[in-house]
Amino acid sequence: VESEKALAWAQAKSAADTAELEAVPEFAPIHARLLEIYTSRDRIPTPEIMGPWVYNFWRDAEHVRGIWRRTFLSEFAKESPSWDLVLDLDALAAAEGENWVWKGADCLEPEHRRCMISLSRGGADATVEREFDTVTKTFVDGGFVLAEAKQQIDWRDEATLWVGTDFGEGSLTASGYARIAKMWRRGTPLAEAVTVFEGSVDDVFIIASSEHTPEGRYDLVTVIPEFFRGTTSLRLGERMVKLDLPDDANLFGIFKDRLLFSLRSDWAVGGTTYPQGALLAVDLDDFLAGRRSFDMLFAPSERVSLDEVASTANHVLITTLDNVRSRLYRLTPGDSGWSQEEIALPGLGTASLGSTSDADDSFFFSYTDFLTPESLYLVRGGETPRQVKASPAWFSSEGMTVAQHEATSKDGTKIPYFVVTPKGFVANGANPTLLTAYGGFEVSQVPRYSGAAGSAWLARGGVYVLANIRGGGEFGPRWHQAAMREKHQNNFDDLIAVAEDLIAREITSPAHLGIVGGSQGGLLVNGSFVQRPDLFKAVISAVPLADMKRYNQLLAGASWMAEYGNPDTADWEFMKLWSPYQN
Repeated sequence: VESEKALAWAQAKSAADTAELEAVPEFAPIHARLLEIYTSRDRIPTPEIMGPWVYNFWRDAEHVRGIWRRTFLSEFAKESPSWDLVLDLDALAAAEGENWVWKGADCLEPEHRRCMISLSRGGADATVEREFDTVTKTFVDGGFVLAEAKQQIDWRDEATLWVGTDFGEGSLTASGYARIAKMWRRGTPLAEAVTVFEGSVDDVFIIASSEHTPEGRYDLVTVIPEFFRGTTSLRLGERMVKLDLPDDANLFGIFKDRLLFSLRSDWAVGGTTYPQGALLAVDLDDFLAGRRSFDMLFAPSERVSLDEVASTANHVLITTLDNVRSRLYRLTPGDSGWSQEEIALPGLGTASLGSTSDADDSFFFSYTDFLTPESLYLVRGGETPRQVKASPAWFSSEGMTVAQHEATSKDGTKIPYFVVTPKGFVANGANPTLLTAYGGFEVSQVPRYSGAAGSAWLARGGVYVLANIRGGGEFGPRWHQAAMREKHQNNFDDLIAVAEDLIAREITSPAHLGIVGGSQGGLLVNGSFVQRPDLFKAVISAVPLADMKRYNQLLAGASWMAEYGNPDTADWEFMKLWSPYQN
């Protein structure tokens, strides 16, 4: 896929497509409008709380590669905060003659002075890692530096770094990630780093990390043999103690000496069966001593699932999806158990947890829906949420409406979907309609404002549809598992059912219906079109999986076999039935 021949072919195809698209009269004004949206200074700066500072990485027309900057929390809440520049990536790239792309910073808690900066050449997955001092605002002379590779790093303490990288031949998994985790001490060459764990070449990746909490540091080693399965061990001195959890449990971390984790399958233990999708907590020392009785902080229901989990100094924060609409809760441990408080949201849209503070109970969350631009809210202590930032409206939503419908898939399962209709909409079967979905890897598709889709599609009279098909996480792990491997045909059946329902309701017709998806969503729209070409007039397939006989040989493809199957085994018997290229 990265061969000279393949890239030359792609470049030629892109050049031809670009010329055709740019010749369309609507292209220039739409392009100009989208460029204005994407580079607007009115965007909300994404905050990251680190100690007394709020950090933000910012790009605009003047800062193409971006700047890393900071301000105080009280200053950030102002309409026009004063920023302190920490690192100018454009200046760094010019000085070093490199096409640097920012990939993030990992800073050592609680001081957040020493940070490992991740830099990518041109946006590649592989990164260069360099130690940075946020007080002097310079890279540390003689500090930790890692050459370009796909790597996993984390701070243990100021003198020690956990490293998973390309240590040479045989050190990577078949998926191209680190197979070996090492402990690297400051002032020593990387070649002398001490191996703490070696995984199998068939694992996806290995991660050694430290969780820094106000109560202490916990050293962990996690082995991921396939997506959504893994084991985590606690490193006690030189001894590794495996946490006796189901291998498909999702470990969120350690809060006030308690393990926090959710279940992807029912778990019968200690005389109790805990349901799939539940959020559980247990005192770590008690758990290591053999206790198997857990506090259930969230229990799922048919249409209500756990979405996000985070924590502040004294609270656990969760968002749930209630028929694909967000709710936000604050949970507090006490002598008589956990108390729960719901935090009111501005509407029936999507809330996303943002940065939280370990020093106090401050946290950010954002809110949006299809017709409401994103707003950022700050919560301090037990106070009610306060809106501190708001995105501008990029299109007029006057006369537009949002409705939620259900389609019946081939096996009788009800598939919800949202329909956003433009001003003056009439159900006459003649409306240009864009249908999108993803349906994979337990990723939920939720209502969000899009200035691009709004101005380039809805405002020009188009109907926009978001389908919540199986394979996603909208209704918890069961919704995801219902479209994995031999059940993946449900993915296509669900999208086809939504398309047929749109036509039955006369929202659109095959002559006016387009579908769009990327990556797994690209596989989805490719496969749906191949199976039902009579339903669709246009297909936008972005960075798609298409040849499922060979996908596991391309880049990170081997890491996705738990989702789709291994085409080099008997799995091909069911995969060949829906692989777009072969059909």
